[in-house]
Amino acid sequence: MAIEIRTPLADSDLSSWSRGLSAGFLRPPTVSKEEVELRRSQVDLDRVQGGYDGERCVATFRSFAQRLTAVGGAEVPADAISNVTVSPTHRRRGLLSRMMDHDLRAAKERGEVVASLIAAEYPIYGRYGFGPATWVTEWRVDVARAGQDPRYSGPADGGRVDFADGEEVRELGPALHQRLRAGTHGVIDRSAIWWRVNTGLHPSPGHPWTEPFYAVYRSADGTVDGLLVYTADDRWEGKRAQNTATVRDLIAVTPAAERALWHFLLSVDWITYVNSGLRAPDDLLPLLLGDPRAAQVTTCADFLWLRPLDVPRLLTARTYRAEGSLVLDLRDRAGLAGGRFALEAGPDGAECAPTTRTADLTMDIAELGTLWLGDESAVRLAALGRVTEERAGAAALAERLLRAARRPWCPDIF
Repeated sequence: MAIEIRTPLADSDLSSWSRGLSAGFLRPPTVSKEEVELRRSQVDLDRVQGGYDGERCVATFRSFAQRLTAVGGAEVPADAISNVTVSPTHRRRGLLSRMMDHDLRAAKERGEVVASLIAAEYPIYGRYGFGPATWVTEWRVDVARAGQDPRYSGPADGGRVDFADGEEVRELGPALHQRLRAGTHGVIDRSAIWWRVNTGLHPSPGHPWTEPFYAVYRSADGTVDGLLVYTADDRWEGKRAQNTATVRDLIAVTPAAERALWHFLLSVDWITYVNSGLRAPDDLLPLLLGDPRAAQVTTCADFLWLRPLDVPRLLTARTYRAEGSLVLDLRDRAGLAGGRFALEAGPDGAECAPTTRTADLTMDIAELGTLWLGDESAVRLAALGRVTEERAGAAALAERLLRAARRPWCPDIF
């Protein structure tokens, strides 16, 4: 029997779709009415796809509108892809390819300039034109070795750190996060429901809510410049505390706020270890410590993957560190965004348009996804054979144009 791809998904299909999603992620393939109702309030059924073998859902896929910050602070409309599964009984039958093709073509028609996803497995998405664009690092800090001044009692800059509650975070958090987005490339938007879910107003059925600690940094003039969310366990060995604080969220829009929140967490009594959560690879944390070796890397991995859909709009949305001209020949097997494009770029912006000029660099569309946020080296990709230099020095010029002063960071899983 042929597998039917249903899209848009009917409301009556959502229960079976949710069971298929759970099975695909190796969770018990049962869902409660409460879980289905919560999902119904959070998804756009017009952008949900399900692969059905009879009445059994054997593949899932959904997307939603997203705003992504480019280098320089502008935002671009993105097609965020999530909940991608294929049941092990139906693998290698082209179900993901069919759903992906439908979604990307619909996204291009809507005018979204890039598609994004968090890849559970590395080898899957390159063949669909996605490239890893941001990375994350996680540290485990041995507090006793970190070199924190035991006399530390708060920021020395006139600012202060105070505890808050979920209601305050829902009030203060969105504006603070918007400021973070304006200055940090790679950050994605957070919806109103994100703030409700992540402050306990809409806990997921079957996943009891544990209230975290919220700490807010205010500068000397009272402006909220940082937010820290963390949990702590309660573990003792005899009379020795062995507690770990785990960061759920830390957003700071000034270096002073970032330093203050890390120093605060490292000074909490009875905390022996701090798990940093997923941070940018060039986060301030290790070098804040008296002994940076106290911060042991526990995760270093690719995170946000991008797939260009509109090359001229994508390349003109960002700024560049130097001035220069490049002609890019982009291969795209799906026929969505390939072609030859002339880029005239500089610190004040860029122009990009199709051209018949001779190419300087040739690459697959996925490599442009990897390069766009400024994290990867065009010279490195050329050495790997993933970028072909058609004109001597073109990869070095791309390096000067595209690389950013700080590495991009996407704080959120979706």
